[in-house]
Amino acid sequence: MGRSPRPIRLVVEAASEDPYDAAMPTKQDKLTHLRNVSLFAECSAKDIAKIAKASDEIDVPAGHVICDQGQMGREAFVIMEGAATVRRNGKKVATLGVGAVVGELSLLDRGPRTATVTADTDVTLLVIDSRHFAGVLQDVPTLAGKIMAVLAGRIRDFDRTIYG
Repeated sequence: MGRSPRPIRLVVEAASEDPYDAAMPTKQDKLTHLRNVSLFAECSAKDIAKIAKASDEIDVPAGHVICDQGQMGREAFVIMEGAATVRRNGKKVATLGVGAVVGELSLLDRGPRTATVTADTDVTLLVIDSRHFAGVLQDVPTLAGKIMAVLAGRIRDFDRTIYG
């Protein structure tokens, strides 16, 4: 049986040796990208700027583990481009696409990751660490409400699965 890929780390190797390569997204590109994600649709331009400032955008190749079940979470991710699969105890439970949030539960309750998330395609992720995540939730109530709605939806889905 082969080893599963290791989870990603926030340090991502640049495509070239020059860290200021022209291919890197500009601040304006990042803002535009954020505005096009449904999770941020109701956020004001000022709120989008706060989210952009508190986060990083990274590219992850297909096959890489984004979150590893049982590990402590230090960051949350929003899928900006691409798709990922969620597995719990090795069983596929969901396929996620643009706008999906992963890893936020560990930041909210400081518990271990509840599932493993693996990139199905090359994925662009918005990454926010625990300290910035808490600050953004306080500063951007619209986003806090959206994340609560996502979590409530997951509870309802779980309830339907278990109780019908």
